[in-house]
Amino acid sequence: MSDSIEAYTPSSSSPRESVFIHPRREPFDHGLLPIPKLIFTDPNATLAPVRDKLVASAANRPSKRVGSTALSDALQISLDHARLVLDTLASVLHDDDDPLVRAKSSEVDVVGADVYDLILFLYIQSYKRLLPRTHKDSAAVADVWPSTSAFDGYLSALSPLQLVRSNSRRFIPSQADEEAHQLSYLQKHLANILSLLAEPVEGEGEESLEKFGNRLRLAQVLLFVYMAKVIRVLTMERFEHLGFLIQFGEKGFEGVTLSQAAPFFANSDPDMPAVPVPAAQVHDWVLQNISSALEHISERVSAKENGPPNATDQDVPMADACASSMKSPKSARGSSFIEGISKASYVKQAPDIKGSSVKVLNCHDSVIYILAPLRFATIYGCSDTTIVLGAVGKAVRVEHCERVHVIAAAKRICIANCRECVFFLGVNQQPLIVGDNHKLQAVAPYNTFYSQLEEHMNQVGIEPTVNKWDELIALGVVDPHDSLSHPAGVSDIQAESATRLDPDQFTNFLIPNWFGGESAGTTKDNPFPLPDAYLASQQRNNKNLGEIKQILREAPIEDNRKRELSCALHVFFKDWLYASGNIRQLYCLQGD
Repeated sequence: MSDSIEAYTPSSSSPRESVFIHPRREPFDHGLLPIPKLIFTDPNATLAPVRDKLVASAANRPSKRVGSTALSDALQISLDHARLVLDTLASVLHDDDDPLVRAKSSEVDVVGADVYDLILFLYIQSYKRLLPRTHKDSAAVADVWPSTSAFDGYLSALSPLQLVRSNSRRFIPSQADEEAHQLSYLQKHLANILSLLAEPVEGEGEESLEKFGNRLRLAQVLLFVYMAKVIRVLTMERFEHLGFLIQFGEKGFEGVTLSQAAPFFANSDPDMPAVPVPAAQVHDWVLQNISSALEHISERVSAKENGPPNATDQDVPMADACASSMKSPKSARGSSFIEGISKASYVKQAPDIKGSSVKVLNCHDSVIYILAPLRFATIYGCSDTTIVLGAVGKAVRVEHCERVHVIAAAKRICIANCRECVFFLGVNQQPLIVGDNHKLQAVAPYNTFYSQLEEHMNQVGIEPTVNKWDELIALGVVDPHDSLSHPAGVSDIQAESATRLDPDQFTNFLIPNWFGGESAGTTKDNPFPLPDAYLASQQRNNKNLGEIKQILREAPIEDNRKRELSCALHVFFKDWLYASGNIRQLYCLQGD
């Protein structure tokens, strides 16, 4: 058995190369829901009977999967929360070919979820996020976050303005820190996770031997009969479900599945079922790989701290500059970071994005355009900034932001711990409001477009005919996944929701096309239909603008007076450009 628990090294690698195990960050970053009934003090003991109920329910459906009704019954949660679980699971699943991932919004309940993917999703709801590092001058930042809530001292420990003051990711957990924390969590809980996936070898004599023993050597058959009552095994199919939590290589090594990486399944005959493997053997092999990965992370962090700065280090903040002179660092995991932009305009288009996700961190008093198809997007610790996200096919998370305008076309969005923000949304699922939010000014329908928007939406699977921008779901004000302590009773308080923007205040947002000449698309207008009240307001504004233009053209004044009027309008417009800060866009975006 010692040969079967060696750490995975691909045959195509050189002797000095190793492909390490990694946690899949998506379930931990975008898959945690602050629903108290999903937080189990003993996940294994609680989820085992839940699993059995769901398996029994799935057996009655042709697809052998479960919908929100069965989930609601098994967990004793509302149908709305059960549907939220399914929608969230679909956004973080590891298999893009899974029927739940490919289902349209109206089909999710009919398609249902795989029971074992669902059980793993429910298990990690017990995960606690890594706390940010304490600011070295905590007294200096203690007074910058006004306390307007009785619970601010507990819940707003990491405010946007504190992030403004620090303005550096060295006080936020690094990617390496978070990955090590997630691996340590999996290391601690691996035995329980495998027990929920494994099945006992039950039955006696000929029935068991027919099922498993006819593919084993005689000695193995005898051992099998002896251990039949106590051993638990994993089939290759059940083993593949671990791909929801872990993967080999930085981005899932060359499409290698877990069973191909595991020595006990790697050489299985595709024409016949693979022999199940003892769960203990799987446990030892995964643990060894996690230990190797943690050791590698420790060595990498130590080398970074003791060595010279690396220009390609994914944790190095970006310099303040205009878009034409900036490059976002790309992590090896396929995420691009846009970080530390201050008083500037910044543009990223599809050819500039390396990977499938973007993180916008600690940007202030800026305008940021990310006009590309993405899977995930995170906006964290920003203030006084307008951020335009192109098409995000999985999930957007906006957290610890203040006075930020977010314009996003996405499958779903989660807003957490924000203040005085406005959201213009085209979303296929209900927006999720969680945490300690204050004075969220408004949500409104999507209000912009760029030439390739519809093409990008098609690529990532966003439906323009479905926009649930105003169907908000507000969950608890306390996030049970953080590592802070909270006063008794606070967990029962619902998060502050957002109001709908007054239609009279709704305006279109114009994306400059100065940088889009070489990538022309077919989108000529907002692909999301506007609600009647907002459409009427838009038409009224357009009519008023047309009338003003006509009045100016037909005004019975002399030519020299028209020139004076034109000059006065230009002066007022220039003053507005400087007062609003939009003059920076002219310099930054046209700098080339």
